[in-house]
Amino acid sequence: MPVRHTVIIDSPKDWQWDIEGIAIVSANDYLTKKAVPQKRPNRIINLCHHYTYLSGGYYCSLLAEARNDMPMPTVADIIDLSRQSLYAFSLPELEHLLTKTINRLAEPPEEAFELHVFFGYCDDSRFGRLAAELFDVFRYPLLKLKITPGQTWRIHHIKPMGLHQVTTSLADFFEASLRSYARVPRRKRIENRKPALYDLAILYNPSEKLPPSDMNALERFIKAGKNLRMNVTLIQKKDYRRLTEFDALFIRETTAIDDHTFRFARKAEAEGMPVLDDAKSIIRCTNKVYMWERLAAQNLPTPKTIPLNRYRFDEHVASGLEMELGYPMVLKIPDGSFSRGMFKAETRQQVLDAAKQLFSRSRIILAQEFMYTAYDWRIGILNNKAIFACQYKQSRGHWQIVNHKADGSAIAGGFATMPVEDAPQDVVDLALKAAALIGSGFYGVDLKQNDHGVFVIEINDNPNIDQGVEDKVLKGELYKIVLQDFIRRIEMMRNG
Repeated sequence: MPVRHTVIIDSPKDWQWDIEGIAIVSANDYLTKKAVPQKRPNRIINLCHHYTYLSGGYYCSLLAEARNDMPMPTVADIIDLSRQSLYAFSLPELEHLLTKTINRLAEPPEEAFELHVFFGYCDDSRFGRLAAELFDVFRYPLLKLKITPGQTWRIHHIKPMGLHQVTTSLADFFEASLRSYARVPRRKRIENRKPALYDLAILYNPSEKLPPSDMNALERFIKAGKNLRMNVTLIQKKDYRRLTEFDALFIRETTAIDDHTFRFARKAEAEGMPVLDDAKSIIRCTNKVYMWERLAAQNLPTPKTIPLNRYRFDEHVASGLEMELGYPMVLKIPDGSFSRGMFKAETRQQVLDAAKQLFSRSRIILAQEFMYTAYDWRIGILNNKAIFACQYKQSRGHWQIVNHKADGSAIAGGFATMPVEDAPQDVVDLALKAAALIGSGFYGVDLKQNDHGVFVIEINDNPNIDQGVEDKVLKGELYKIVLQDFIRRIEMMRNG
């Protein structure tokens, strides 16, 4: 089994376990070894006795960062937990969760007690959620909490532990926690291929009705990864605390600012991991008001668009829209996706009714001229390069590419995928200019083309890659292109 983690210890007598895939190095050896270039950073678990300023534990984490290794804890973590005044701001939320947990217990504690949290797992399973939250805030391998009663339950202190403080009664819990964190099974597995150089997590939701990638496409990412020596692992919302086990994150479920996809992106960035798409791209792409402002500022052609303010909208404004946009017109909420949150209005009353419904969800909405075309262009762009070109056709008998039925079902129109070089050059060029306003991530630019020219409709931060649709031309090569870009980003991170 390849070595996935390196554990630093102060004394050989501290280590009493036989865990395959874990390398054991003494602090003295680690501190005095000569730094050499390496293909991938080492994941360092620093289990020294002490982490105080300028101690051995402090220097092990400091030099690990200097060598582009990935230590736990980092120097920033060490400083954060060095004094209670520095971490006090995190306590109220943790204490709120603590109190809720205790209040639900059939036999709650009556006096002060201690909890041990090893690698995000708690020695008292009743407090598992608290342990996971604590580990997200304070990324230490071993922590001890003292809990005290009062009007509400309080976390009296949080202290890091050294490996020498793992007593015999805690030894099995330590081993189980380390194995779970490091994903090391108890049985040794025979490796028939070279160990992977990279670990990519793909965040997906198996229950999502219209995901950015279907399961067949996700399986193709996994298959493509094997040929690139990349482990591709599917994770879900519940796997938030596992994120640091990976080198990069690919979000393959519909993103939103107010849900876990955004938290995953932020977490990945905080851990120094490449993520597609990044939090800034999610913010920019999920709000059509921002997008319209950016496109208008750069004089990129879009359908005529007018922002509407909830507190300055009335029948007089609706009348003005008739003069500016004519009928039919489209009203849309800024953060709609997959043709949701959009209304086509053909009368003033329909405008008023649609606006009332949309204003209940957003202070600002958009009114836009209706521009019918038989299909929308979708140009997939990764790192400022076009990688696929599709025509998404309108759903039969409907004005959008996806027709959302009242019963919750959805009917999508057809598609036509072609080599990028066969798509009209002005369509591709405009898509590249639009995507560059967002960033250098992975975007799907939607455009309409008619006798008056080409117009940007929107920019999507997690465009579809479905088996048999976007990959119809490139097939397996499309998945390889995406993963190779992740490798490029990982290497850039590692090389500083």
